Amino acid sequence: MASSTAGTGVSEAQTGKTSKRERNQAEESELLTVPDGWKEPGFTKDDNPRGLLEESSFATLFPKYREAYLKECWPLVEKALGETHIKASLDLIEGSMTVCTTKKTFDPYAIVRARDLIKLLARSVPFEQAVRILQDDMACDIIKIGALVRNRERFVKRRQRLIGPKGSTLKALELLTNCYVMVQGNTVSALGPYGGLKEVRKVVMDTMKNIHPIYNIKTLMIKRELSKDPELRVQSWERFLPKFRHKNLAKRKEPKKKSMKKEYTPFPPPQPESKVDKELATGEFFLRESVKKRKKMEEIKVKQAEALTKKQEERNRAFIPPKEKPLMKKTTKAPTESKLDIEAIKDKVKKAKTKKLGAPPVNPAPPTSTTTEKKKKKKS
Repeated sequence: MASSTAGTGVSEAQTGKTSKRERNQAEESELLTVPDGWKEPGFTKDDNPRGLLEESSFATLFPKYREAYLKECWPLVEKALGETHIKASLDLIEGSMTVCTTKKTFDPYAIVRARDLIKLLARSVPFEQAVRILQDDMACDIIKIGALVRNRERFVKRRQRLIGPKGSTLKALELLTNCYVMVQGNTVSALGPYGGLKEVRKVVMDTMKNIHPIYNIKTLMIKRELSKDPELRVQSWERFLPKFRHKNLAKRKEPKKKSMKKEYTPFPPPQPESKVDKELATGEFFLRESVKKRKKMEEIKVKQAEALTKKQEERNRAFIPPKEKPLMKKTTKAPTESKLDIEAIKDKVKKAKTKKLGAPPVNPAPPTSTTTEKKKKKKS
């Protein structure tokens, strides 16, 4: 009896521990999840009434083709930065943009946002999109993709794969991540929330590593649907996400010249004949040097003559006229022996005249009085 009561006590203690763990995990998950509609309060002048101690500034260069656009939209840039009391200046001679804090600037992070703004403007991002960086929940990421692929043609193909046909892949990525993505030259500029920027960077880097962006887009679509269910927020999503395996379907190309392995023999290969042995076999060894030289010269002359004849034949090929086709075809003459039967042709013509063309009338009409009178007049 005592043993049974002890066992029940242990089981109750274990169940109590597990229930406490579950409660603690549930509380931690509630603390980690951000409630819907929650937003961090904005930084106001009351938080920093005395302002900044020192002045800080940032400058960036821009290409020549951006000069006209920046000159046009610069008043809007100054107006947007003036709300946060940041001074902006455009130097067209040097080709640079500069932002710096003033005595009225109270937000220390505003200068960093202004730096990102001019950086995005220099990288061909339109002002309507770049000005969003001044919001609290917005950030930007400039991904350098120029040095990721060595071959230039391969790099262009992968960059075009990221954009997609008529920009469809890039548009799908923007809708799933709530980010604005701009592919320009050797960089990809992204603007949006922090979570979206992380996903954009992953997709861009995988595309440059020869992983098609459609795979990452599919996983993002599944994650988007799973995040709508409140029960699945705490659980792991690995069972729902697709697992794409890299399959190298290309067959290995066989070499043109296959090296066949020779059969193993313990004996070494026979020693090749030397020049002296060859001369002894032919009898040239016992000849004089003058005779040997004469023979060599004769052989050289024969070879030269053969080469000259070949060259001459090749040159003469251009002067050989091609075979011309006959302009008129040979017509077969009619046999003169066979005479024409004139009488038979006359009979055929007479028969053709007697025959009337067309179908005969169904009810032949009786001859009228007018027609009979005409006939009588003709007879008379």
